[in-house]
Amino acid sequence: MHIPVLKKEVLSYLEPKTGGVYVDCTLGEGGHAISILERIGDTGMLIGIDMDEKVMLLAKENLSRYSKNVKYYNNNFRDLNKILEAAGTEKVDGILFDLGLSTFQLEDTERGFSFMKDGALDMRMSANIQIPAYEYVNNLDERRLNETIVEFGEERWARKIARAIVRRREKGEIKTSGELAEIIRRAVPERARYGRIHPATRSFQAIRILVNDELESLKIALREAVSRLADGGSICVISFHSLEDRIVKRFFREMGAKEETPRFSVLTTKPVVATAEEEYENPRSRSAKLRAGRVAYE
Repeated sequence: MHIPVLKKEVLSYLEPKTGGVYVDCTLGEGGHAISILERIGDTGMLIGIDMDEKVMLLAKENLSRYSKNVKYYNNNFRDLNKILEAAGTEKVDGILFDLGLSTFQLEDTERGFSFMKDGALDMRMSANIQIPAYEYVNNLDERRLNETIVEFGEERWARKIARAIVRRREKGEIKTSGELAEIIRRAVPERARYGRIHPATRSFQAIRILVNDELESLKIALREAVSRLADGGSICVISFHSLEDRIVKRFFREMGAKEETPRFSVLTTKPVVATAEEEYENPRSRSAKLRAGRVAYE
């Protein structure tokens, strides 16, 4: 099962209470959800949201013993207001976003999320998303590819990578994640091929963000989430790259500067990161950053 990152830290900020109502906007395989459910008891409720149909099935299996205390919604978290209306819930006591990919998603070769496995060039979080990565990689012109990799991947070698992709397409379509990863690896200077991260990391991130419109969805969901918090309710967001963390940081700062009711307090002056022990036990936690905030009605 996928190991949830920063679990202790999330629980310390959410402070799940018996009978409380909490929302896991990125349910995944249910790792964080189990910890929340253990604390809210038989009278509590967890609203679990995930746009990935396959992962949702795993979550239901993993959380089966808590079935009467969970409501499942196979949706994009940008639709949070609609989801809570459907659940008959006006205000909630806490909301969690864990923005990373799950182990199941990374291991699924049909999805093409990982450059470490040769799979279909898809990268869609949900079958409801119409355009897979394959279409973008094989049809965007060089300028748009470059812009995408720069904007969503902050990739230093974006121009070289975009040019290499376009040249490779002249010989035939790029069909798999393995093919794309190798094109990128060869496109960057040799000295950049053996760094701390794989040379395809940022480009794959950029294409995945484009396919799923991830950053815009996050901006929408954050505003809806804060508006749904009850008095004393907390929001926790775990991000895994600087683009997400920057959005959360700016949003929290803007909310904290407002003087209107409800007041928003930023609980993390700087992002909370994993301990050395957690990094050793779960290498995925190394890039995780947690920010938290709380609302109060005066």
